[in-house]
Amino acid sequence: MSREIVLDTETTGFDPRTGDRMIEVGCIEIEDLLPTGRTFHRLIHPERLIPPDAIRVHGITDDKVKDAPKFAEIVIDLCDFIGDAPIIAHNAQFDRSFIDHEFGRCGRPLFPEDRWIDTLKLAQTRFPGMANSLDALCKRYKISLVERSLHGALIDARLLAEVYLELKGGKERRLDLSASRTVATAAAAAHAAAGYPPRPRPLEPRGSEAEHAAHEAFLQATLKDLSLWKGYGLEIEAA
Repeated sequence: MSREIVLDTETTGFDPRTGDRMIEVGCIEIEDLLPTGRTFHRLIHPERLIPPDAIRVHGITDDKVKDAPKFAEIVIDLCDFIGDAPIIAHNAQFDRSFIDHEFGRCGRPLFPEDRWIDTLKLAQTRFPGMANSLDALCKRYKISLVERSLHGALIDARLLAEVYLELKGGKERRLDLSASRTVATAAAAAHAAAGYPPRPRPLEPRGSEAEHAAHEAFLQATLKDLSLWKGYGLEIEAA
C-alpha cells in the first residue's frame, strides 16, 4: 500500500525568520488515500508569547501551551511517525518553512523537498483562477466544516485528507472494479475457449411463416449487405 502523511501546523505568525514559532502539529496517516486511524498530535510550547491576532485564528492561548513540551522534546516522535512517507500539506511552503526552522534549531536534517506534496498547487492546476483555500475546497467537495469553528492542526489535517482524496480522483476510487473486470474477462475467455456444448433440447422456432416472410422483406428493402444474416443460416436473396 502507498503510505502518506497529511500534515498541518498552527503557529504564532507567518514567518519563522521574524521569530514566529510552531505551537501545534497534527498528522494523519493515510494508505491508498484513505485514513488508517493512526494520528499524531501535539501542542508545543513556542518559548514566546502568542500574539492576539494568531489566537483569533486558532484559539490557542499562552495558558493552553504553558505546560506543553518544546519542539525539541517531540521531534523524535514526530519523525518516527512520519517515517519515510511523502508529506502532504496545503500551501506546503508555509508548513515546511516552520518544520525546517524547528529542525534547524534542533540540529536535525531536513525533509527533502521532493517528499512534500502541495495540495494548493494540485488544486490550482485543477481549478485555475478559482478560490483554492482549504475552506473553499471543502465547500466545493461538500466536505462538512461543522466541527471547525477555529483552525486546528489535527482538524485541518483530517479535512485535508478528504480534500486530497478528491483531488486524486475522488471517492469513486473506492469503487474501482478493474480487478473484478479482469477476473470476469479472464473467466469469459476461458469459457469461450472451452466452447459451448449443444443445447440438450433445441428450441423450437417461435415465429410464424407470415412473420418470417415480413422479416425477410424488411431485410431485402433495408440492408445492402446480407452476409451477416447468412452467417445465421438465413438464405436471403438481395432485392
